[in-house]
Amino acid sequence: MSIFKEFKDEPIVENNEASDEVVVAVEVENDVMIDEPVMEQDELDESVDAELLDAVFENTEEVVEQPKQSRPELKQEDKNAVTVITKGTTINGSIISDCSLDVMGTINGDIECLGKLSISGTVVGNAMASEIYINTDRLEGNLTSEGSVKIGLGTVVVGDVSGNSAVIAGAVKGEIDINGPVVIDSTAIIKGNVKAKSIQMNNGAVLEGFCSLTSYASLDIDNVFE
Repeated sequence: MSIFKEFKDEPIVENNEASDEVVVAVEVENDVMIDEPVMEQDELDESVDAELLDAVFENTEEVVEQPKQSRPELKQEDKNAVTVITKGTTINGSIISDCSLDVMGTINGDIECLGKLSISGTVVGNAMASEIYINTDRLEGNLTSEGSVKIGLGTVVVGDVSGNSAVIAGAVKGEIDINGPVVIDSTAIIKGNVKAKSIQMNNGAVLEGFCSLTSYASLDIDNVFE
């Protein structure tokens, strides 16, 4: 009897040392063995993955990025609007306003507005606006204006002042930096340096500090004395 007949019901599996393929011995009626290579699992996974990826990419739609929405521009009537902080109102925190602001109450924080800022109440903090008018007893903080700065009679400001023009009738303790003309009224009291394009000081004004007109002048003084 042939050796294949003894193991007729069980296939013989051999490892081929010369190759990585697994060879299965299959018995046929004529006792002839046919070697059939079996596809390895890695090769099968690679072929399946490739087909899946192709199908996914074919059905994928292009994603179009939506443009970021910009902040809407203010209408003219909104720019001319005035927000009023009434007397008796206290705000603890900073304020940002797109229009003008009239402060008659109390604000403990910084103020920033795109329009005009008028302060007749109490403010403890820095103030920034296109124009600033201060007519209160005392303000502690820096004043920064894109236009004019007006400090009324009887007002005490403890902080630096900067802008394109200034009229000072009250008292200021701090540095004054104005890219334009400065008018120091007869009732003004200033303790600090003043830097401006031009300065008008009326009789009776008190200034403890230095005045500088060279920072915004086109003349180089050092070349004059060389």
